[in-house]
Amino acid sequence: MSAKRKTAAREIFALGAEAVVEGALLAGCSFYGGYPITPSSEIMEGMAERLPRTEDGVFIQMEDEIASLGACIGASLAGRKVMTATSGPGFSLMQELIGYACMIEAPLVLVNVMRGGPSTGLPTSPAQGDVQQARWGTHGDHSIIVLSATDVQDCLHMTVKAFNFAEKYRTPVILLLDEVTAHTREKITVPLAQDLEILYRLQPSMPPEWYKPFEETVRGVPPMPPLGSGYRFHVTGLTHDDHGYPTQKPDEVVAAISRQFRKIDQFFFDIQITDEFLTGDAEVGVVAYGSVARSAHLAVEQARERGIKAGLIDLKTLFPFPRAAVEGLLRRCRTVIVPEMNMGQISREVKRVNPGTSTVWTINRVDGHIITPKQILESIRKG
Repeated sequence: MSAKRKTAAREIFALGAEAVVEGALLAGCSFYGGYPITPSSEIMEGMAERLPRTEDGVFIQMEDEIASLGACIGASLAGRKVMTATSGPGFSLMQELIGYACMIEAPLVLVNVMRGGPSTGLPTSPAQGDVQQARWGTHGDHSIIVLSATDVQDCLHMTVKAFNFAEKYRTPVILLLDEVTAHTREKITVPLAQDLEILYRLQPSMPPEWYKPFEETVRGVPPMPPLGSGYRFHVTGLTHDDHGYPTQKPDEVVAAISRQFRKIDQFFFDIQITDEFLTGDAEVGVVAYGSVARSAHLAVEQARERGIKAGLIDLKTLFPFPRAAVEGLLRRCRTVIVPEMNMGQISREVKRVNPGTSTVWTINRVDGHIITPKQILESIRKG
C-alpha cells in the first residue's frame, strides 16, 4: 500500500496558501527567503516546515522584505529555483529589487497575497489593489509576467506555471492572490511531479570563453549557468552590454531593453492564460480574476437560468494583458462588466482595448468585503 501511495496523486484539504507550497515543491523550488506578513504568512510557515525536508532545500527568514528578495536573487544567480511571498506593505518595499531582478534577468517567483490598503490598510481583509503596482511598481521600462489564481486548486497549478515561466523566460514572475483565495480551505488534488511539465532554465552549450550572459538569441532568452560553474557572469543593475558590463552606447542600450521586451512579447500565445465560461453566445460579458471570478461564475450561471446570455472570462494572466481574449468578448457583447476589489485597475485595461463595440461597466468594492454573486447578477440583469 505504501508503494502505491508514493506513485499516485493525493487529495488534501488545504488552504490556498498551502496549495502554493505544494506547487512550489512540485516545481522544484529549493530556496525560500522570506519575512512574515499577514495574510501571506502561511506560505512562509509551510515552506519553513517542508522545504528543509527536501534533498537540497534551504529556507531562511530574513530581517525584512527587502533582504528577503535580495537573498532570493542571489540564490537564483547561484542556480536555485527561488520563491518569496509577501503582502501589500512588503510588496512596496520590494519594488527596487524587482527592478534589479528584471534588469539582470533573474528567474524568481514572488507571491503577493493582496490586502486592503494603502499603507497598513486592512491587514486581514481581501482586496485587489496591487494589480497595477505588480505591472508598473518598479521604475523604468520593464517587462514582467503577472499571474492570478481563482481557487485553491488554481493556487497549486498557477504556482507551478509561475516557476515554469520564470525559468523559461528568465524573468521575475508575480503571482497575485487575494486574502480570500489564500485563506479558503477546500479539497484539492496534488499531482505527482512526473505528471506535470516542469521547466528549467536554459544552460549554455558553448565553451566558457564564448559565453555572453546577455547575448541576443532567437527566443531572446540567454542561457544562464550558475555562478561559480566556470562561466564568467558580470551582474549589474546598470544598463549593460551582452557581456553584462555597463554601457551608455545608444545602440547597445536599445538592443538590451528591446530584447527584454521581445522575449515576452513574442510569446503572448504561451503566457496569456484565460478560462472562458459560456462566452460563445454571450450578450453580457464579465471579466474577473481571483476570488471575484468565483462570484462571477455563479452569477453567470444564475443569469443563464433566467434566460440572460451571460459569459465570463476568468483572467489567469493579468500582464501581459490578454488583449485578444478580452477584445473578442468586447466585440461579441453589448455590455462587459468588470468587478474587482479596488477602485478600478483591470477595468482600465479592459476600457483601453475596447474597440468601441461594447459598454464597459465596473463594480468596485474597497471596504474589505468580497464582491458577491448577487451584486454581479444585478449588473448582468441591467446589462
